[in-house]
Amino acid sequence: MTTSDSQTKNQGPSSAFVTFSLAEETYAIDVLQVQEVLKITDIAPVPGVPDYILGIINLRGDVVTVIDARRRMALPDREPDDASRIVIIDVDNQNVGILVDSVAEVVQISPDAVDPAPAVGNDQTSRFILGVTSTEEGLTILIDLNKLLSDDEWATIRNI
Repeated sequence: MTTSDSQTKNQGPSSAFVTFSLAEETYAIDVLQVQEVLKITDIAPVPGVPDYILGIINLRGDVVTVIDARRRMALPDREPDDASRIVIIDVDNQNVGILVDSVAEVVQISPDAVDPAPAVGNDQTSRFILGVTSTEEGLTILIDLNKLLSDDEWATIRNI
């Protein structure tokens, strides 16, 4: 490998991602946006919001909107169980909860190990995908939280 090849492959330090599962697939989000991971708690429904918004929770005195990642990504519904978690993320200095099937671990993913998002699925789900990386366990789909909570959705969440 030449020096220029080495520089192309080594685009910087690895980034840390929190991995979680949805519908038997592994997804990952940037660890810097994750505030904490909670067990399922009572979620108060909010009338008149999109179906992917489950409602709100009280997190140490702060009201946090919780969205269902399965619904948001057009995956089949599933009842939460003991493994289900609410991942509290920070987007534009506001906390939002994302309900996932389970949370696995924090992994390091080198930027050169990420392939561009494939042109599969429908526009609703493919626009959330930042890229894909292959591990010994299979594929991990990197989610772009900024696209998951695009302007229209973010306006709805801020108004709750």
